[in-house]
Amino acid sequence: MKNTILVVDDDKTNLALAQKILMPRYRIAASNSGRGALKYLENHHPELILLDINMPDMDGYEVMKQIRAKEDTRTIPVIFLTADNLAETEVKCFQMGAMDFVTKPFVPDILLSRVDKTIELDQYRHNLENMVKEQAEKITEDARRISKIQDSVIVGMANLIESRDGSTGKHVKNTQMYVRMIADELRNRNLFEEELTEEYIEDLCKAAPLHDVGKIKIPDSILQKPGRLTPEEFDTMKQHTTHSSTIIQMIIGDVEDEHYVRIVEDIAMYHHERWDGTGYPTGLKEEEIPLAARIMSVADVFDALYEERCYKPPIRPIERIMQIMMEGKGTQFDPVIIDVFMEMLPMLKEVLGISS
Repeated sequence: MKNTILVVDDDKTNLALAQKILMPRYRIAASNSGRGALKYLENHHPELILLDINMPDMDGYEVMKQIRAKEDTRTIPVIFLTADNLAETEVKCFQMGAMDFVTKPFVPDILLSRVDKTIELDQYRHNLENMVKEQAEKITEDARRISKIQDSVIVGMANLIESRDGSTGKHVKNTQMYVRMIADELRNRNLFEEELTEEYIEDLCKAAPLHDVGKIKIPDSILQKPGRLTPEEFDTMKQHTTHSSTIIQMIIGDVEDEHYVRIVEDIAMYHHERWDGTGYPTGLKEEEIPLAARIMSVADVFDALYEERCYKPPIRPIERIMQIMMEGKGTQFDPVIIDVFMEMLPMLKEVLGISS
């Protein structure tokens, strides 16, 4: 099918001449006014517009402005037509966004050559845009696939670490779920607005499975001990937080973005810190403790109390767990976060399948 060219000129002789020159190669649509051209463009999309500058009802510059102002016409290439061969006119044409400039009266070979070249260049542009779009989509899909693989590897590794202390992997899944619930609820209430962006929450939830990654360096005899740990054993257990930073840098430091790695380090290093400064490993207090770690702490303790562990049975009912955790308000937990968590009891019951 032939490409369509819209020729706009108030002079019937020029319209007829342009048609005669171009008709053998192109399909021609003609308009003798700017308004008529804009009306035509409401329902048609030609491959090129030849636009006269000097017209009585609306000059070519105004028509060009309106063409470029509309989403569905702004990319149509335009060649200006004029009997004015002043340099200032040519400069203005290109400033308006014209692809080319042809003087009248037309020289057939020049007009045809300019039209051919402009359409060819525009087709190259379209092909290049489509190629770039396809490549961008492929890169995005590849990145999504790689990210999914990385997430699966991270969760799998975290499950293996958790299984060493007799867990079944539920702790990784559960704490990730609780972290998202808490973060979403805080954001819904416009709390910690500067930090709790969508990106932050996504990175936080993705990071949650690695909160105990440092346990990989803790001996099985301590991890799997069914009874209470001795002070020496507990000191060894506490080292899983400080082991985390080295391990995290080793496994994801070079393959993940800095923002995500920082959040992983924050939750792994500091989720055992306490609001009153009596936690470990560094004794941070209050808002010195990163927000990610304060959220992780609540999720981690809740799951530890609710689920069975090798050293303890699960606590029931859930209201008893909430009471125990509420006693840690202002000492173990961030008062704002724990207050919100207490009000999430109906949601927790729903996700855990507990009837009221």
